[in-house]
Amino acid sequence: MKNIFRLLICLLGFYQIAYSQESNKDLFPDGTVIPNWFTNFKKIELKDLGKKYTITDYGVKKDSSKVQTIAIQKVIDKASANGGGVIIIPKGIFLSGALFFKPKTSLYISEKATLKGSDTISDYPIRASRMEGQNLDYFPALVNAYGVDNFSISGKGTISGNGKKYWKSFWARRKINPKCTNLEVSRPRLVFIWNSNNVQFQDVKFINSGFWTNHFYKCNNIKILDAYICSPHQKGDAPSTDAIDLDICTNVLIKGCTMSVNDDAIALKGGKGPYADQDKNNGPNENIIVEDCQFGFCHSALTNGSEAIHNKNILMRNCVVDGPSILLHLKMRPDTPQKYEFIRVENIKGKTKSGIVVLGWKQFFDLKGRTDMPSSSVDNVTLKNIDLKCETFFGVEKSATVHLSNFIFENLNIESTKSDIDKSIIDGFILKNVIVNKVKVD
Repeated sequence: MKNIFRLLICLLGFYQIAYSQESNKDLFPDGTVIPNWFTNFKKIELKDLGKKYTITDYGVKKDSSKVQTIAIQKVIDKASANGGGVIIIPKGIFLSGALFFKPKTSLYISEKATLKGSDTISDYPIRASRMEGQNLDYFPALVNAYGVDNFSISGKGTISGNGKKYWKSFWARRKINPKCTNLEVSRPRLVFIWNSNNVQFQDVKFINSGFWTNHFYKCNNIKILDAYICSPHQKGDAPSTDAIDLDICTNVLIKGCTMSVNDDAIALKGGKGPYADQDKNNGPNENIIVEDCQFGFCHSALTNGSEAIHNKNILMRNCVVDGPSILLHLKMRPDTPQKYEFIRVENIKGKTKSGIVVLGWKQFFDLKGRTDMPSSSVDNVTLKNIDLKCETFFGVEKSATVHLSNFIFENLNIESTKSDIDKSIIDGFILKNVIVNKVKVD
């Protein structure tokens, strides 16, 4: 009997330890365990990237006024043909048009080195691409990787889009036609990665993009560590320079980054239009973690949409905001079926114009002949441990085609010019220790 009793005690202790270990695990918003991949912040080292191809050793001149696309591309092609390696941009300024990295190649930007984009659009020859939720032929980016697994950009140097000329062209077109689309003005992105897995960017400065800054389409296992992503905004400069666009991506870690751009900082995309969920080129974003980042001016720190159909397990935490127009923006396109679920924003400090915004996004509305309005939903959204100063904290509208459910606001200390929180808009709305202008909200 004593032995049986001892056995029961041992088993009970084992289960208590197992339960404690499981309960202490970091979880996604849907309750699933966050894999260890997300806790590995190891930086890539130059010595581990294979044979080094410093571009000036292979015919590229130290001439900041000369566009050297062909010469730099030859170095990339040579490295790929020889089994792979790392393309090194040495100290200095090197001007180029669109570059296409090949399998087993990567990019290293040395300290005090700049890879600078040409401001002549013909240096970006049109090819198959993806823009604004649709597959189409378009201008490539300065740095492109199509189907390059294990691609990386590292080093402490700079990639510059040299975007001023493109920005001026955009605003000139908007002056003529205020309703013109982004695609009506010819502009290159800074970086475009398509169908590539195990991608890592670290330490590099990404600045002054002509259009979106970093665009990932159909990629898995992306890490962006300690990057600096910036474009000017004071005079309306740098339109549409999103810092990071995730377009049908799974398992993404954005950590320790500083972002300040004249559009959304992080935008989740995946398709648009009344039949977007039936298009094989479209799809969801899932398992996205944004942590330990700093946000300066941007239209929104974290945006779902506008061209997105399904986002799940989106976690933003331990961040400082100082200037975004919106902390969390859920763009609901009335012409597109959308599902946003299991989104959590926690441990945030700072100031924005708005806290959470859930509004219809009617820009370039087009039902394409569909007679009914697609239905959408937002489910399981949590804001927790947030200390925020803003003008309008709760910018949520009621919509006949969007169902909002299961929101939790917990441990919020908010200063807001407009203090109303309309609980009737959301089915299953829980408020725990929510203080707005020093008054507890029930």
